[in-house]
Amino acid sequence: MPSRRKKPTARRRTTPRRRTTTRRKRRSPSLRRRIRSRRKGGLKRAWVRLKRRLTWSRAAQRRAYWGSVAALWGATAVFGVYIYFSIGLPDTSELWTVDARPAVIVLDRDGRRLVSRGTSYGAPITVAELPPYLPRAVVATGDRRFYHHIGLDPLGLVRAMIANLNAGTIVQGGSTITQQLAKILFLSPERTYRRKIQEMILAFRLERRFSKDQILSLYLNR
Repeated sequence: MPSRRKKPTARRRTTPRRRTTTRRKRRSPSLRRRIRSRRKGGLKRAWVRLKRRLTWSRAAQRRAYWGSVAALWGATAVFGVYIYFSIGLPDTSELWTVDARPAVIVLDRDGRRLVSRGTSYGAPITVAELPPYLPRAVVATGDRRFYHHIGLDPLGLVRAMIANLNAGTIVQGGSTITQQLAKILFLSPERTYRRKIQEMILAFRLERRFSKDQILSLYLNR
């Protein structure tokens, strides 16, 4: 019997898969040099900016440090001046009490007054009991910023300082109504720097203890 030959089976041809990744294009040497130079330039500029910021922050820190030191020494000096000139100043708590000496009034048999001996005092009044135009007129002529300051008027003090420097002597005081009240009640009318500083201290104390209307009432009563 003739032998049967097996038919050769067709082999499947396997084709290699294509890579999906795209190859990077090769850059020319000149392009690479330009990119490197740009990167180096950007790093240099960033470093210069950071260095400037660090330098400015150090300067700012130095200014803040010395400013705080100066403020601390200034506050200490002001506190020392306040303590030094406050020694011997009177108390401001009992300003409504009037130290009045007894007065003698001689009447006739019909009750008419013939003669009086001694100082006579009237009852104290408040701003609310007065006509509205009277306190406004006093504030407008004596201290326009009376209801807005804390006993001292910086603009008035600067104006008085300029006038005193131009005149070469003390011609203006720049006092507020509160300072004038302190001078009337506790101090002498002499024009000295010691009396001025004590007047400021007493004005601060009056503003802390009394309201604006009470200070104005005391000023008008005295």
